[in-house]
Amino acid sequence: MRFFDAADPFTIGGIRLSSRFFLGTGRFPSPAVLQGALEASGAEVITFAVRRANLDEMEDDSILQHVTNRSLTYLPNTSGARTAEEAVRIARLAKVAGLGDWIKVEISGSPVTLLPDPFETLRATELLVKEGFVVLPYTSDDPILCKRLEEAGAAAVMPGASPIGTGLGLLNPYNLSLIVEEAKVPIIVDAGIGSPKDAAEAMELGASAVLANTPIAKAKDPIAMARAFALAIEAGRLARRAGRIPKKRYASASSDESGTLFSDIVSIGPAGGNG
Repeated sequence: MRFFDAADPFTIGGIRLSSRFFLGTGRFPSPAVLQGALEASGAEVITFAVRRANLDEMEDDSILQHVTNRSLTYLPNTSGARTAEEAVRIARLAKVAGLGDWIKVEISGSPVTLLPDPFETLRATELLVKEGFVVLPYTSDDPILCKRLEEAGAAAVMPGASPIGTGLGLLNPYNLSLIVEEAKVPIIVDAGIGSPKDAAEAMELGASAVLANTPIAKAKDPIAMARAFALAIEAGRLARRAGRIPKKRYASASSDESGTLFSDIVSIGPAGGNG
């Protein structure tokens, strides 16, 4: 099931993608629901924590064994890492296990907010790029930091909309617009997305793609929600390409006032003389 315009692809790490929806695989109620949501989403990239994958027996892995009937790009992440060195070790393990050279750097700086550690994230990106990985760092919505990650060699940058799992949506759309404006690599909005509306807004602001997990996995109907997200992301992208009207302070009629029914009627005084 596809909802994306194949004539509007984008490229990360040499891989051409038509879908602008990246799907996280955690917290789904069952493997069957995950598979259904994946089909409904049209996603071509899935992400998962390396620590949750069975690297010794990939064919028996509880996540990957249920998504092998599709051509997918795996984006393993380093969730659980606290330092750049730990993230590098996790990335190496994933690569040796056959998960490819894509890696999402995810280094939490706080167990409460789970916000990314900017210093360790930048350092991990630099180290992994030198080792030939296709690095997609999860980071805050700081425009300067996002630019530094791009300059360090990130193939794409993934600023969070708000803290992971909060569903608060885009807390700082202004910052996201600045990030997009300055970026020369794809910007993928990650974390904190709560609804299809949030995803559409991110795409309208110019994001290249959206990654979502919790709002789909924990929805009453995850499969229907996956489709809703797919449609919203496509709508947001189309709206961005179409170009919205500028905002302004005062009203203006949607139709020309000339040539209206009453435009040629001459006002006259009441009949009956001069009084």
